[in-house]
Amino acid sequence: MVNIIGAGLAGLSAAIALAERGIESNLISQQPSERAQSVLAEGGINAALDTMGEGDAWQEHYADTMRGGCDLADPNAVAGLTSHAPEIVRRLASLGVPFQREGGRIVQRNFGGQKKKRTAYAQSSTGKALMTALIDEARKYEAAGFIHRYAHHELIGLEIENGTCYGAKLWDTYADAVLRCGAPVVLACGGLNGLFPGLTTGAVYNTGGAAALAFAKGAALANPEMIQYHPTTVRISGKRMLVSEAARGEGGRLYVIRSGKPWYFMEELYPELGNLMPRDVVSRAMTQVCAREDCEAQVYLDMTCLSAETWANKLPDLRAELLRYLALDPKTQPIPVSPGIHFFMGGLSVDERHGTSVSGLYAAGECACQYHGANRLGGNSMLAAIYGGSVVAENAAAGQGGELETLGAITAEEKAELAVSPAFANRLRDILLGGLGIVRDASGIERALQAMDKLPSKTTAERNRASVGRAMLLGALARKESRGAHWRSDFPQRDEAFRKTTVATYTNGAVELAFQAIPERRAEL
Repeated sequence: MVNIIGAGLAGLSAAIALAERGIESNLISQQPSERAQSVLAEGGINAALDTMGEGDAWQEHYADTMRGGCDLADPNAVAGLTSHAPEIVRRLASLGVPFQREGGRIVQRNFGGQKKKRTAYAQSSTGKALMTALIDEARKYEAAGFIHRYAHHELIGLEIENGTCYGAKLWDTYADAVLRCGAPVVLACGGLNGLFPGLTTGAVYNTGGAAALAFAKGAALANPEMIQYHPTTVRISGKRMLVSEAARGEGGRLYVIRSGKPWYFMEELYPELGNLMPRDVVSRAMTQVCAREDCEAQVYLDMTCLSAETWANKLPDLRAELLRYLALDPKTQPIPVSPGIHFFMGGLSVDERHGTSVSGLYAAGECACQYHGANRLGGNSMLAAIYGGSVVAENAAAGQGGELETLGAITAEEKAELAVSPAFANRLRDILLGGLGIVRDASGIERALQAMDKLPSKTTAERNRASVGRAMLLGALARKESRGAHWRSDFPQRDEAFRKTTVATYTNGAVELAFQAIPERRAEL
């Protein structure tokens, strides 16, 4: 029995892969799969299917992923991801994912940082389509007794001693009971959105609390300073809404008003890929042009050039969202956009087998640092979650977790330690933004660290989040170079001496940092 915390793409993939091996799993989550963050993913999933006749191959997908991540990812893990991508997408199609097709072939489109049309998609609701297919597949194994679902259960404790995980404690939020499960434990709990409330495109339920708990208990973090700002987001109530990269993949263009006229700056500054440069490059360019004296301080996404067929067949749900939330029609009106926090390349440090630094504890999906290096390519997140889940299943399969055991009712004291006050969350967010913006420098990071010293944390959950925030800031301060999403104005050049993984550990109440060499690529891959 394997215990999986999280029921999005990574968790479902792990549970299904285990069931295919005849191994049972407990699928534990705060919300049903239908409300997982994976449902929000829009643009598509990458695989070198070469359906567009451009001579694409997985080796080129590998090269683009390593280049986009500024060579900071494990090359062996990335080789596994990209070489398995075509069979993953074909399997998804066989499960009923309605990928866009023409003449029976899966249509693929351009996405940022990639020179070939490699992104398969289901309009601009690909995450919802993938989740629907995997949920249906998982239900077959639920009926057969291989997957046991526990929705409305929250991870509240990890039993870790001497570098080994022996189990986890869970809170049944409906029955107000505390349960225990044994190891192995797989964390598939999403990104660290809770550290930046209101400013991320992710689901508000993805607080990052589970990863913060694991860090506090001894699991190492890797590259915590690497935070992706997506260039095209809009503010809505409580969060940022993503305007999918698919819009630019289909021909959308970014501009700013310069000297009274539209300036399509990406096409002038980066003529090779233009609006489809990697996300860190686009976000940084937007920040820089808006700071110019001859430019206004608002960037617009112009999609008025897209054809009626594109709006009807490829982006209808994106248009509907913009009409609903902004009362603007992208078919006829430019959309004001700005960078928003979208993805955390850093997370729990895992090896090629998705094991953390704690034996018996695994991680997959956005909560793990593995495939994306210093910057994630659009279309690689859903692929990494599904592939990572299957890798976890292969390597956690030998565990003997057993059935869930009810320990009793949760106490008022236990509940109190799980609380994070809005005042604390907002103050932590503001401190981190001061040091971890799109452009950073030592003085800003040091001011943020000084503010962290004065931030009062009253509960265990608040202290856990603060420790992760401190790791992010210390990682940003120690990495004295500019690479991908980490851009230092005081160290604007890439320095190959820092082509290493930042590793943060929490020991005796303090965050400690080290740099770890990136593995060499094995010859057989």
